Amino acid sequence: MPLARSLSVTSLSGLEEWDEEFDLEDAVLFEIAWEVANKVGGIYTVIQTKARLTSDEWGENYFLVGPYVESNVRTQVELIEPTNPVLKRTIDKMNSSGCKVYFGRWLIEGSPYVVLIDVAFTAWSLDSWKSELWELCDIGVPWFDREANDAVLFGFLTAWLLGEYAAQSEEPPRIVAHFHEWLAGLGLVLCRHRQLPVATIFTTHATLLGRYLCAGNVDFYNKLADFNVDKEAGDRQIYHRYCLERAAAHCAHVFTTVSQITAIEAEHLLKRKPDIVTPNGLNVKKFSAVHEFQNLHAQSKNRIQEFVRGHFYGHLDFNLDKCLFLFIAGRYEFSNKGADIFLEALARLNYLLRVNHSDVTVIAFFIMPARTNNFNVETLKGQAVRKQLWDTAQTVKERFGKKLYESLLVGQLPDVSKIMDKEDFTIMKRAIFATQRQCQPPVCTHNMLEDSSDPILNCVRRIGLFNSSADRVKIIFHPEFLSSTSPLLPMDYEEFVRGCHLGVFPSYYEPWGYTPAECTVMGIPSISTNLSGFGCFMEEHIADPSAYGIYILDRRFRGVDESCNQLTSFLFQFCKQSRRQRIIQRNRTERLSELLDWRYLGRYYISARHMALAKAFPDTYMYELHEPTSV
Repeated sequence: MPLARSLSVTSLSGLEEWDEEFDLEDAVLFEIAWEVANKVGGIYTVIQTKARLTSDEWGENYFLVGPYVESNVRTQVELIEPTNPVLKRTIDKMNSSGCKVYFGRWLIEGSPYVVLIDVAFTAWSLDSWKSELWELCDIGVPWFDREANDAVLFGFLTAWLLGEYAAQSEEPPRIVAHFHEWLAGLGLVLCRHRQLPVATIFTTHATLLGRYLCAGNVDFYNKLADFNVDKEAGDRQIYHRYCLERAAAHCAHVFTTVSQITAIEAEHLLKRKPDIVTPNGLNVKKFSAVHEFQNLHAQSKNRIQEFVRGHFYGHLDFNLDKCLFLFIAGRYEFSNKGADIFLEALARLNYLLRVNHSDVTVIAFFIMPARTNNFNVETLKGQAVRKQLWDTAQTVKERFGKKLYESLLVGQLPDVSKIMDKEDFTIMKRAIFATQRQCQPPVCTHNMLEDSSDPILNCVRRIGLFNSSADRVKIIFHPEFLSSTSPLLPMDYEEFVRGCHLGVFPSYYEPWGYTPAECTVMGIPSISTNLSGFGCFMEEHIADPSAYGIYILDRRFRGVDESCNQLTSFLFQFCKQSRRQRIIQRNRTERLSELLDWRYLGRYYISARHMALAKAFPDTYMYELHEPTSV
């Protein structure tokens, strides 16, 4: 794989010009999302990692607004009395009017203030608020859609909160309200309808209709302009959700999305071009291990090797030092996340490695949560056998060492034939017999509830990769999120990623893509696509991404078979790299981490807020556009 030198990137294009100063002393920022202190998906990561930067900018005038979920509050939030007198009066007034609103600090980096609203407590208002929504917007929400019902309650309550805050303020307030995703979007629509003094921003991290269409195996990106969006949403019984999302996008002073590819999608499906693209960043400090990440890779790799020794006991006929660990992780969306094309490419890679008599073995991990009922007995047995072998080796070693020590102590060289007696050989023979295995090492580490219909397992059966001795590619499907407390693979996700050699994320639908971004800041090369926000971002900002360990798979302008061949080529070339080449490549990959730091990417959010203030309060604020959509 070419490792030619290419231009180094130290800053983002255009950002050095963004030096406008805004007086934020009298302004207050509310950031509203269903995933505030409530982990559901990737938006939680966006808000959590961005909190420190936003808190530094806004100080005591920054408040996150989310739903009150007791189990999460117990472990993540310290409930306190509101420090802002206006907000205290607002919360007291709402609580006295039949709501339950809590205030506290979210115990994450930056310790931002959170306002948590108990949505279930005001469920008695649902029917009247649904009627009001119908009268205002002609949007009818069916009774059986619990998520949409929560969106209605959350929307009316957040609009109530912002309206009450404006009413309790002694001077005319300058409020910025940033709403994330359709679940929070109704609050924005109500703010504009009630003409509240609020500068509104709406960010869509992925369009509802886009996710549904891609899951249905349509030629999504080539037919974007041709979709009858109302019919498609109606056919999938999400028309009411789609209407809420589209209304929020059109009512917002500033509409943003997380990547250029999602901006194109939003323009066609939501019928509004985003004002600015706000890429997702990471708190790079959390992942950076200064000059130590290569050592951390070696330590984590050793722990994965220990798991592999147990999993493949009895069939450990390959050299672990020439073994490469690949992985794919994320939501279990077989086609959207590219697991289908990855499996097909692994089958072709297996053929190439065998034909070329390669001594490299590839172990591909699939970390995707699915419905299971317990660990696989054979998998647990493998780890027990490995531990027993280790204990046996330690026992024999201690006995051998003691005899060697005593022989040397009296000034004699040991007689090797006598230093190990029959008992030692018996112990070792019993240990060897225990490693004999009649079956192949399991593909799946758990017992699947829907084994016969599982997409990954069915694809494995079709391509015939059953971890046999003849195969150079092995597959391990771990249908559960990683945890350091697991009896099987006791590693957390970050540690596991550090120990792997390559992350493979050939997604068909990926508005941003945190998994390859996390690989990058940990110095692990990854494969992404030109249909993911991350892939497009890297293509735009790096002259030769592959030289930095960022491989961009073309899934937009090539057919499935061509894309699969390209992915196979990437994997085969990676397998041909020497250990020294991989070390150099990891160093280069890690150098890109600054590009993904919120200290840089947070400026796009700052610009969006300034733009919203200038649109909502033109007499007080001015803003000059800096080519916002050209990230």
